[in-house]
Amino acid sequence: MGDFDFSVIADNLPFLWQGLQLSLWLTLLAIIGGIVLGTLLALMRLSGLWWLALPAAGYVNLIRSVPLILVIFWFYFLVPLALGRPIGGFYSALIAFVMFEAAYYSEIIRAGIQSIRQGQVHAAQAVGLSYWQTQRYVVLPQAFRNMIPILVTQGIILFQDTSLVFVVSLRDFMTASSIVARTEGRLVEMYIFAALVYFVICFAGSLFVRRLKKASTA
Repeated sequence: MGDFDFSVIADNLPFLWQGLQLSLWLTLLAIIGGIVLGTLLALMRLSGLWWLALPAAGYVNLIRSVPLILVIFWFYFLVPLALGRPIGGFYSALIAFVMFEAAYYSEIIRAGIQSIRQGQVHAAQAVGLSYWQTQRYVVLPQAFRNMIPILVTQGIILFQDTSLVFVVSLRDFMTASSIVARTEGRLVEMYIFAALVYFVICFAGSLFVRRLKKASTA
C-alpha cells in the first residue's frame, strides 16, 4: 500500500472529468430518448390495433434478445454503410443506447400503464376522451408517477453500460481512466478510483430510488 501514488488522479483530473462528462451526458440523452420512444412503443402495444402492436412487440423482443454491444456495432458500422457516410462515434453510440433502452423502458411503461385501474379509463372514455387523450391526460401522468423509481434504476444501469462506448473509440470516464492507467503506469490506483466513482454515483442513485419508493407509498 505504501507504493500507491494517488497524486496521479489529481494530475489528470481535468482529463478524467471530461470523460465523466461524456458518460453523464450520454446517459441523460439516452434516458430522455429511451423514455420517449419507449412510451410510444408501449402505447402501440396497448392500442389494440394489430398493425401497431405487432411491429412494436417484434421490435422490443428483437432488441431485448441481443447484447447492447452488438446494437452499438450495428449503428457504428452498418448504418454508415446504408447512408453512404459516417455519422460519428458519439451519435452512433447515442442512437444505439436510445434504441436499446427504449425496448426496456417500453416494458416498464407498459406495466405501469396496465397498473392503472380500468375504471379510470372507462370513465375517461365515457366523457368523450379518445384513446390517445385518455392516455395523455389520465393514464400516463399516474403511471409515470408510479414508475419513477424503476425508471431511475434503469438509468443507473444505463450509466454503467456507457463504459461500452470504448468499442467506437469514444473517451468516456472508463476509457479515460484506462488511458491514464496505461500512460502513467498506475493501473491499481486508477482502477480503484474508477470503481469508487461508479460506486458513489450508482449508490447515490440507489438511495434516491429508495427515497422515491418511500414517498410513493407514504
